Amino acid sequence: MAHTSKFQAIVNAKCPRCRRGDMFKNSMYGFSSQKMHDNCPKCGLKYELEPGYFYAAMYVGYAINVALSVGVGILTYLLTNETESPWIYVTTVFLAALILAPANFRYSRVLLLHVMSPKIKYIPAYDHD
Repeated sequence: MAHTSKFQAIVNAKCPRCRRGDMFKNSMYGFSSQKMHDNCPKCGLKYELEPGYFYAAMYVGYAINVALSVGVGILTYLLTNETESPWIYVTTVFLAALILAPANFRYSRVLLLHVMSPKIKYIPAYDHD
């Protein structure tokens, strides 16, 4: 059986240890709130390593929003033939941040656990159905 790649686990918001269990209870876009499992349903990994651990995800989310704002600003500049009106930029950046807020929330936590948590190691023995 092929093992799940790290990239595939990040994109699908899977557990960083087994890469099989879902980190979130619900879909990204929907009318229910974004709820995380306390533990991985497959391997039992406790996602919140210590109290307040996900406060660090706010900084990751901030970095994602800055990159998004710069990218949307440049794209708006190129697509509007270098328009100088600040309201076009404010509106497009605000709408992009608002529409992508659920993805930002989810992937800031996923990236925190997968990339910036040295205590969590991938264990291939858990990577099975």
